[in-house]
Amino acid sequence: QVQLVESGGGLVQAGGSLRLSCAASGRIFSINTLGWYRQAPGKQRELVAVVTSDVTTNYAESVKGRFTISRDNAKNTVYLQMNSLKPEDTAVYYCYTALRLAVWSREYDYWGQGTQVTVSS
Repeated sequence: QVQLVESGGGLVQAGGSLRLSCAASGRIFSINTLGWYRQAPGKQRELVAVVTSDVTTNYAESVKGRFTISRDNAKNTVYLQMNSLKPEDTAVYYCYTALRLAVWSREYDYWGQGTQVTVSS
């Protein structure tokens, strides 16, 4: 099937930077949306940033100007460059994709296993 493998999380001081990567592999015909969501303890999962196949991007207001999402279609990979990190950015970050398995199939949603990002004050 399809696997999403995330990397790049970790511990960083406030004001620092991290770069998350997520590579999709498996039986993939086409990928429409790639993105990142996050979930902090006791809170609901929320959108961080997404990028569609026509390179349209959408960001949460809280990360605009600090985070940048990009994709490499040749590698089926999405990146999230996170700058000027704040303690409130601490969460588990999940990679997300909406893709088609074949030319005739509908879109399916897949999620990564999550990677922890911790920002210390």
